[in-house]
Amino acid sequence: MAFMEKPPAGKVLLDDTVPLTAAIEASQSLQSHTEYIIRVQRGISVENSWQIAGLSLPLPPKKLIGNMDREFIAERQKGLQNYLNVITTNHMLSNCELVKKFLDPNNYSANYTEIALQQVSMFFRSEPKWEVVEPLKDIGWRIRKKYFLMKIKNQPKERLVLSWADLGPDKYLSDKDFQCLIKLLPSCLHPYIYRVTFATANESSALLIRMFNEKGTLKDLIYKSKPKDPFLKKYCNPKKGQGLELHQIKTYGRQILEVLKFLHDKGFPYGHLHASNVMLDGNTCRLLDLENSLLGLPSFYRSNFSQFRKINTLESVDVHCFGHLLYEMTYGRPPDSVPVDSFPPAPSMAVVAVLESTLSCEACKNGMPTISWLLQMPLFSDVLLTTSEKPQFKIPTKLKEALRIAKECIEKRLTEEQKQIHQHRRLARAQSHHGSEEERKKRKILARKKSKRSAIENSEEHSAKYNNSNNSGSGASSPLTSPSSPTPPSTAGISTLPPPPPPPPAAPLPPSSTEMPIQLQPQAMNGLSRGALLSSIQNFRKGTLRKAETCDHSAPKIG
Repeated sequence: MAFMEKPPAGKVLLDDTVPLTAAIEASQSLQSHTEYIIRVQRGISVENSWQIAGLSLPLPPKKLIGNMDREFIAERQKGLQNYLNVITTNHMLSNCELVKKFLDPNNYSANYTEIALQQVSMFFRSEPKWEVVEPLKDIGWRIRKKYFLMKIKNQPKERLVLSWADLGPDKYLSDKDFQCLIKLLPSCLHPYIYRVTFATANESSALLIRMFNEKGTLKDLIYKSKPKDPFLKKYCNPKKGQGLELHQIKTYGRQILEVLKFLHDKGFPYGHLHASNVMLDGNTCRLLDLENSLLGLPSFYRSNFSQFRKINTLESVDVHCFGHLLYEMTYGRPPDSVPVDSFPPAPSMAVVAVLESTLSCEACKNGMPTISWLLQMPLFSDVLLTTSEKPQFKIPTKLKEALRIAKECIEKRLTEEQKQIHQHRRLARAQSHHGSEEERKKRKILARKKSKRSAIENSEEHSAKYNNSNNSGSGASSPLTSPSSPTPPSTAGISTLPPPPPPPPAAPLPPSSTEMPIQLQPQAMNGLSRGALLSSIQNFRKGTLRKAETCDHSAPKIG
């Protein structure tokens, strides 16, 4: 059944959960107004950035007179930057279609409601028993997923909800396997899974029909909201939320854990648990949107758990998302940030124990517990579930293998993204630390110490070289001598002067108690130590020298 066209070749499937950051780079004064130039970046890669000009959102206070002054423009730019930071860091606002279209007009310029209406109209040509009552505008958070209120022509009072969704970046199933698995969803029977009435798909998108529930989802119960209202109107104000009773927390939590365990045992990847995907049917929670993982859609909390490298499997993703859900059920609002350092008072310490095992710094750093381990914790172990419906979901072996491969590919992309984020954070921390004022002072002090040490070493080296040159340049150092003492021979070992003759044996030198014997053994300095040289000078006696007979031929000859 080809009710929708194939996607164009080379179509880029964007991950809409990748956060966009915006920074005002400059401003320019035009004829009657000031235009601010904003650089927008997708994720951590600087290459995925672009510039936009103009700002059509609520702005800081304006000024009638002097609004072109340089000081006012700079002050206003700071206010605009703070406003953009608030929007881009708010989890719900940052995923809003209006924000995406403003910050990234090239990728979000399409009218997805029109596209969905065209696809649904083509579907009705072959399925005439269905009829659209009205579009349910913006009741969900996804930009590329649209909802319509439906009815069956022969049952006009019964209301159903049709959901249409485009493919996402994690769609790794082949087209044939994808369509087979989508059409298999109506056969899934479980007491805690919301029943799919009809499902079909083609190569580019999927369409599913479920019964409309007037009570809405678990998130509608927490925020006391109406299911048909827009998503931001229902949930963006956290003051409206109210935590549930302890018995509700225990029962709903146990039911959700049971259905997650069932899907994990079947090898069916989920990864999309949050309060809006849990339908309330009386006192029973039923899981929604099993098709999301088949379509390859990113998780609502992906920008959160992609920061932690230990949350790298779809099972651990489900456990972490269950922690978010439990926090919202307990306190009536989502956590301000994750990991959570300390938890507010809860109805029971058993609730805090589960929250610590899924949302604390230690849990995010070391990894998530298993579903079976959570079921054995005191908060859920004593909950008795009464249901007569027998679970049934038969998946052919061939499709199980396709699901396993697709699951591995989804986890591989998540791991690679986490690795890139981790490297980017390390580099950013190093740059921030290196550029801090304290670090700059430390580097200056170290540079001064190094400079002083180098100067001292150079001075010592120069002094040593100077002494060595004096010692070796003209032989040994000249000893102190009296005017009547002859110059001693050179001790360098290369002198051509003959050594002094030894004293004759007939006239030995009488020993003196004050005279030291000649010692030639001390450590040599250029062949002879100074001590030995001085001893030789002190023991020298002029009378011990033999008289030499000379023939003086220097007199002039007269002849």
